[in-house]
Amino acid sequence: MLTTASRFHCQSTLIAGVVVIERRPIHDQRGFFERVFCANELTEFTHGKPIVQINHTFTKQCGAIRGLHFQYPPAAEIKFVTCVRGELFDVAVDIRADSPTFLQWHGEHLTADNYKMLVIPEGFAHGFQALSDDCELLYMNTAYYTPELESGFNPTDKAFEIRWPQTITDLSPRDAVHAPLDSQFLGI
Repeated sequence: MLTTASRFHCQSTLIAGVVVIERRPIHDQRGFFERVFCANELTEFTHGKPIVQINHTFTKQCGAIRGLHFQYPPAAEIKFVTCVRGELFDVAVDIRADSPTFLQWHGEHLTADNYKMLVIPEGFAHGFQALSDDCELLYMNTAYYTPELESGFNPTDKAFEIRWPQTITDLSPRDAVHAPLDSQFLGI
């Protein structure tokens, strides 16, 4: 375990830097209140960088995959990913050049009801599969989207051996045409 803050319980994973944060909502007869992010309490994961962009995505069909996306430095980003409707399987793939877990991945089941958030550090490709129809997620980024520094991998690439929990029902043409990983890719 990394740390426990007042509104967050933080648990490390087997890949350095990838962290699962469980939010601790306050419930009463009206419903609940929860803090989704607090820079003061989560500063060890942002490394002093501000959240500069918050993205909201909606995926209509169970089984659809988005990703695997990343940005090259200097636009590499830290992401905080959480599900606000439905459920999904969120994946972070380590593409850090000198990492002992290079090309290994961590997957986390995120739902609107389990209050989990996945922290994905710089140097990772990110993707997810919707495990329900009408799935929505928020992800907070420490870098702006920079198209000229964006890249990705096909999420079905055998080199990663990602075990997607559902049959893939939809994949964007852009994600489907990413070239397979080869020996030329040495990380970022």
